[in-house]
Amino acid sequence: MMSEQSPNAHPQPPDPWKSFRGVMAGTLILEAIVMMLALPVVATSGSGLTAVSGGYLVGLTLVLQEMCGLQGRPWAIWANLGIQVVVIAGAFIHGAIGFIGVVFAMVWLLIVYLRGEVKRRQDRGLLPGQQRPPE
Repeated sequence: MMSEQSPNAHPQPPDPWKSFRGVMAGTLILEAIVMMLALPVVATSGSGLTAVSGGYLVGLTLVLQEMCGLQGRPWAIWANLGIQVVVIAGAFIHGAIGFIGVVFAMVWLLIVYLRGEVKRRQDRGLLPGQQRPPE
């Protein structure tokens, strides 16, 4: 049996942080895919794919995938930004890995900025979900 809402009841506004967690998890998945796509690049250039370079890429990919489940934590965005230091350090193994780290570090810095903007607007009550419908 469906419950009826009273005519004066307002539906819950959408949670902006729920979609934001989805963006962060999606970005981590994209980064993990790019890391796996770096395997053939590393294999065909330089000294080729070694146990160290392959292990580094596969291990880092697994860490990125596991971090997707932690995006509801308040410190998750800072952990995401911090893991980029590890990815950039991969430049010592192969330059392409460091390049991936720099690109995704810029993406994560943009996400940190957008998070701040959403927080600022939420504090001021300016988000579309916080607006009252006209009566």
